[in-house]
Amino acid sequence: MHSRLFTHLLTLIPVLGNLALGYEVQTPPLDTDWTYSVGTDPWPEYPRPQLQRSQWKSLNGVWDWKKGTYAGEPIPASNSFQEEILVPSCIESGLSGVMKMNQTYSWYTTEFEVPHGFVQKDRRVLLNFEAVDYQATVYINGAIVGTHVGGYWHFNFDITDYLSDNGTNTLHVFVFDPTDMEGYMHPVGKQTRKPSHIFYTPCSGIWQTVWLESVPEVYINQLDIIADMSGHVNVTVGTPCGGSDPVTVSVVDSRGKEIASGKGTSNKPFDFVVRSPKLWSPDSPNLYNLTVKLGDDVVNSYTGFRTLSIGEIDGVKRPLLNGEFIFQFGTLDQGFWPDGIYTPPNREAMVYDLQVLKDLGLNMLRKHIKVENALFYQACDQLGLLLIQDMPSMPLRTPDADQQADWERQLDILIQQHKNFPSIYTWVIYNEGWGQITDGYYPEFNLTARVKELDPTRFVDSITGWHDHGAGDWHDNHHYANPQCGTPFYSIQSTPYDPKRIAIQGEFGGIGHNVSAEHLWKVEDAINAINQTYELDADLEAYNYRGHVLLSELRDQVEKYACSAAVWTQTTDVEGEVNGFLTYDRRLLRTDKDQWRADIQALYDAAAKRGGKAPKRRMAAF
Repeated sequence: MHSRLFTHLLTLIPVLGNLALGYEVQTPPLDTDWTYSVGTDPWPEYPRPQLQRSQWKSLNGVWDWKKGTYAGEPIPASNSFQEEILVPSCIESGLSGVMKMNQTYSWYTTEFEVPHGFVQKDRRVLLNFEAVDYQATVYINGAIVGTHVGGYWHFNFDITDYLSDNGTNTLHVFVFDPTDMEGYMHPVGKQTRKPSHIFYTPCSGIWQTVWLESVPEVYINQLDIIADMSGHVNVTVGTPCGGSDPVTVSVVDSRGKEIASGKGTSNKPFDFVVRSPKLWSPDSPNLYNLTVKLGDDVVNSYTGFRTLSIGEIDGVKRPLLNGEFIFQFGTLDQGFWPDGIYTPPNREAMVYDLQVLKDLGLNMLRKHIKVENALFYQACDQLGLLLIQDMPSMPLRTPDADQQADWERQLDILIQQHKNFPSIYTWVIYNEGWGQITDGYYPEFNLTARVKELDPTRFVDSITGWHDHGAGDWHDNHHYANPQCGTPFYSIQSTPYDPKRIAIQGEFGGIGHNVSAEHLWKVEDAINAINQTYELDADLEAYNYRGHVLLSELRDQVEKYACSAAVWTQTTDVEGEVNGFLTYDRRLLRTDKDQWRADIQALYDAAAKRGGKAPKRRMAAF
């Protein structure tokens, strides 16, 4: 039956070749309303809103691409590049224009000119990459300028001394990405070279923005800000040279009025106070703009004032935001797209998912073993969505000592690059034992201490799901379909509720609903795996009935036991998984809005009766 269905679905997809030079969107197994409107100037927004300068230039657009052959191969001849690719995009995606799987080695090239004023005395030109999966070696005008390892992190190179005198510069990027090939262990999340049910099409290559910026000789490259509910602000302004230069930070309200400022020196923390700030919370996501000055360098940023702590209410450990317990309910958010894989078609599409969640009354989401671009986190800050941020996991094998050390290196990078976003309130180290060492020692204890050292202001969920040995702030149960949140009952491989920690239902729900052909990921293996969904409901009436039953059960656990938060699986369908609020193409919303809003509000009300704060009854505007 599935094979016949798949043959029928294939007739819906025109067969397009992509061997001829000239970029065009390739027809993916499923598209979205944004697929064919992306154009050739994708993601024009400033990519790093918390460290923003006036002099910058996007290099996004159509580049030349070719398959690589081996590590260390010389730069190919220019006439050997026979395909064009959209940057940023995943090579495997329709939006890339290439749409080829399992490209271990790849070459990219483009030409660019540096804007007038970028190159002058006492200024430098930085080439920034927001993310390249997995290893990128960068060349300017034939000379190697550096290599970066890690598929989720932004990095840059000072290319001033490599620039051409005639104005035109040639950029080459060599990418190596083994994904989950045998013998390799590094952060991959849900990516796999052999997609099957809960593991999906991988993303290789330059999948986030590439851009130039002009900076002074001494410039700001790191801005760490802690702004708490009392108005106390702790700031560290970092520079690559590690000097001690005068720094000024100004805080500006929504009307553009400076309300406070502080002075210090670079690379050392300093403090100042903002009187009676409006606090950040899901109900009132107040943000303040910042202007930071160091010599000739001026950057704009923002922050939110809020404090996270653990309290005990009627004998139960609770997560407190600004001193109050607010029940947190959100979705498992995987961040995959049928047309872009890891790369959303544009900012509008990306924010649409978040608006759907906010409109239903959710106040949280769990970013599941993926890291997004900075604009995603900014949108969560602006909308008022709390974020549980997972560290992307290694494949389902045990790492050796070197592989573990490199994964820990990248865990540090996750914290360092994202600890300024007010919406992030919990770091997750391990998900369901994937890549987790459990024989001989339990690394999560030292890693929890390390994360707390890097960021003492947030909660740590050391183990979400399996192989919990007692580390971290949360006791995290996974169970489908019904919850077991802070209850006196549990199922293997979760562990009995630990009253010394906060209870969270890290995953539950997962109820599915098969849909008509136009909403399905038209790949045979994915279609054949639909029946592996935790539960399949015959129609939307049954789906919403089951949702009501499960949320009512969760409400009972909030009322009777120690449940403080819960994560529903999931925001959208992904490939062969059909258990999202939204279908994979984002065209069908399964949830009965009125019913789900009422059931979610009932969770908050139940928590309020247990000493929590009831959130405002409001909905986000679309």
